[in-house]
Amino acid sequence: MNVIDLHCDALWKLAESKRKLSYDSAEELDTNKKRLREGKIKVQSYAIFIEPEVRADEKFQAALTQIDTFYQEVLGKNSEMKHIKRWEDFDTLKDGEIGAMLTLEGVDPIGNNLSKLRILYELGVMSVGLTWNYANLAADGALEPRGAGLTLLGKNIVKLNNEQNVLTDVSHLCERSFWDVMELADYPIASHSNARALCDHPRNLTDEQIKAMFEKGGLIHVVYHPYFLRKDGNATLSDIVKHIDHLCALGGEGQIGLGSDFDGIDEKVVGLEDAGKTQALIEELLKHFSEEQVRGFAYENFLNHRPHLNK
Repeated sequence: MNVIDLHCDALWKLAESKRKLSYDSAEELDTNKKRLREGKIKVQSYAIFIEPEVRADEKFQAALTQIDTFYQEVLGKNSEMKHIKRWEDFDTLKDGEIGAMLTLEGVDPIGNNLSKLRILYELGVMSVGLTWNYANLAADGALEPRGAGLTLLGKNIVKLNNEQNVLTDVSHLCERSFWDVMELADYPIASHSNARALCDHPRNLTDEQIKAMFEKGGLIHVVYHPYFLRKDGNATLSDIVKHIDHLCALGGEGQIGLGSDFDGIDEKVVGLEDAGKTQALIEELLKHFSEEQVRGFAYENFLNHRPHLNK
């Protein structure tokens, strides 16, 4: 069964290696092309993530370097990898092709300059998360003690996302920022988050947040990080099933997807150590849900709820 995975950090890993890793088959990459094929990943999203310790005046260049890595190493050396630049591109992928979509994990690289965000849109960014775990000029993240909401800049970024038919990702926001986004965003998404009722971690969403996402037409893509699945981190495939089941119970059967966070996590779910093992998760889900439901989780729900028009 084909899968759309909404989050991985392969670009960060490739950039950190100074491009010494081959995207085709490097063992160090959870989401190398060989493993995407084995796991039947039909579309992989690639996050642009800049480490917090990078100097503020160097972050935009660091983002451009990761985008260049995407163009040169992922697309340029692998003809089967096709750049998803418009929402309609999902519908034109051929057999044997794998779609590749850019996302931004935290707007730190743009500072307070919306022109830089527009440049990132032009280069292919189709989903924007305002923060990583901490505070920046737009919002506070899930681990920021202050827990403040969106700044005026943050609100303007969400409005610009709306105008460009770009997703606004809530996965790393603190709760107050989350609720500010819900008031403004036309296309909210949680690219890699789980249910806090089952695993009490600040990166997970409360039932109230989950219901609000579903009521707004947003998608929640469950993440494979063991510590977002179980407090003790001893997670198995059945724990992913439990989180999906909980989301279904809150009314989200048609709005659930997958967001592995591969290449951004060191600990792994037993039996789901890299993208090549993804079909093991699909097989486990088929034991608990109908084939139609699992197709939804794997890829159809995202296709049904993506923005359809490009401006």
